[in-house]
Amino acid sequence: QVQLVESGGGLVQPGGSLQLSCVSNTTIFSLWTMGWYRQVPGKQREVVASIDENDRINYADFVEGRFTISRENAKKTVYLQMNNLKPGDTAVYYCGGRFTEIQKWGQGAQVTVSS
Repeated sequence: QVQLVESGGGLVQPGGSLQLSCVSNTTIFSLWTMGWYRQVPGKQREVVASIDENDRINYADFVEGRFTISRENAKKTVYLQMNNLKPGDTAVYYCGGRFTEIQKWGQGAQVTVSS
């Protein structure tokens, strides 16, 4: 059973930074497309960033150069470095992974941006 475990959420002031991490237990992590998503109450989950098995990266428009997604296949880990955070970035952030028809989600990490 493939599992994704996130860490790194928390409370940060506007303009601050956080790094989220997501560790997988699959032995073929390098073949998975990984992504970060976020969700606020009453809204649909939306993609923040994704990175595929060839390290091709896509970002949502609202990222505006503030976030960086990266992966370290030897550690089976994907990261999301978030800088210049805004109150509007407050959400539960989910790690998602996809391989062929298989889709897995992490448990979610709360990120709160507030002064």
